[in-house]
Amino acid sequence: VPRYRGLFHNISKLDGGVRFLVRLRADLLEAQALKLVEGPHVREMNGVLKSMLSEWFSPGFLNLERVTWHSPCEVLQKISESEAVHPVKNWMDLKQRVGPYRRCYIFSHCSTPGEPLIVLHVALTSDISNNIQAIIKERPPSEMEERGRITTAIFYSVSLIQQGLQGVELGTFLVKRVLNELQKEFPQLGAISSLSPIPGFTKWLLGLLSSQTTEHGRKELFTDSEHKEIAEIVGSPVHETLRVLLSSSEWAQSEKLVRALQVPLMRVCAWYLYGEKHRGFALSHVANFHLQNGAVMWRINWMADRSPRGLTSSCGLMANFRYYSEELGPNSTAYLGSKSIKASEQVLRLVAQFQENSKL
Repeated sequence: VPRYRGLFHNISKLDGGVRFLVRLRADLLEAQALKLVEGPHVREMNGVLKSMLSEWFSPGFLNLERVTWHSPCEVLQKISESEAVHPVKNWMDLKQRVGPYRRCYIFSHCSTPGEPLIVLHVALTSDISNNIQAIIKERPPSEMEERGRITTAIFYSVSLIQQGLQGVELGTFLVKRVLNELQKEFPQLGAISSLSPIPGFTKWLLGLLSSQTTEHGRKELFTDSEHKEIAEIVGSPVHETLRVLLSSSEWAQSEKLVRALQVPLMRVCAWYLYGEKHRGFALSHVANFHLQNGAVMWRINWMADRSPRGLTSSCGLMANFRYYSEELGPNSTAYLGSKSIKASEQVLRLVAQFQENSKL
C-alpha cells in the first residue's frame, strides 16, 4: 500500500480536506493529459485517489438540490461556466435554463452543501424534442407553468463540474434521483427521454472516409445514387472532398448537401451508436452512459444541433435515449451482463440498411 494513501486519508479528515483532494486529482489528470507527468507511479496515484474519492462520494453522502434563479450567485456562475454540452451565452440564457418549464439539479457533498459537483438540465415539454434549438433558443410557452402542457421530460445536458471526480459514478445516480423527483412532481409524465449529443461521431466518420480512399475493394458508405448526387454537389473525389468539408461547420450552409447527406449519415450514425464497440460495449461514451442506465436507443435526429460545435463534432446529429421506468433494471442488466442493446425500430432499420451497404 503506497504511503501517500495514509496521508490522503488524514488530509480528508481536515476541514476542506476532501475538496483539496478533488482539486489535487483534477491537477493530476490535467498534467497527465498534457504529458507533463507520466509513468506507472503517476497512474497508480491517480487510481488510489479515484478509489478513495469513489468511497467518499458514494450515494449516501450526496445531496440532490434543485437550482433556480434564486439560488446563490456563486452556484449559478459555476453552473454557467462548467456547461460542457451547450455553452451558456449570458445571464438571460442561464435564467431561461433554470426558469419555467425547466429543471436544473445538482449533486453536492454533505461536507460542502451548495457546492455543485455535477449538474443535470431538464426541459419539461409536450413531446420528445428532436432538436436542441427548440430547447435552448425558443422561449417557454408562458412565464407560469401550466401542468397540463407538461407530459414529457427531456434530459438535455449533464456536465461534471468538479473535474477531479472524473470516473467516479455520479451521473447514473443523479439521473436515477432526478427520475424519482420528476415522477413525484409530475405523476402525469408520459415520456422521459434524453436529447443527447454524439461527440466523437465526426472524428470516427472522417477516419472511415479516409480508410475508404486508401483501401481497395471495400464497399462504399454511399449507394451508387447517393454517391452520384453528392459528387454533383461537391465534385470528385467524393470521400476526400467530404473529409475536408465535414471538418468544419460550413458544409451545412449548402441546403443541397444537407439534403444529400441526410439518408447516408443517419445510417452511418446508427451504426456508430449501435454497432461500434469498445470491449463489447458501445464505443460512444454518451450511448454507453444511457445504455448502462437502462435506457432504450430510441431515435436519431438529423440537423438537431446546428451550432458550429454540433456540426463539427457530430454533423449536427443528436440521439434520444428513452427511459421507460419499468424497463430500466432489465435493460441495464442485459447491457452490462450480455452487452445487448435495446433499440427502437428506427435505429434497427438504419443499422440493417448500413450493414446491407457495407462490409463493416
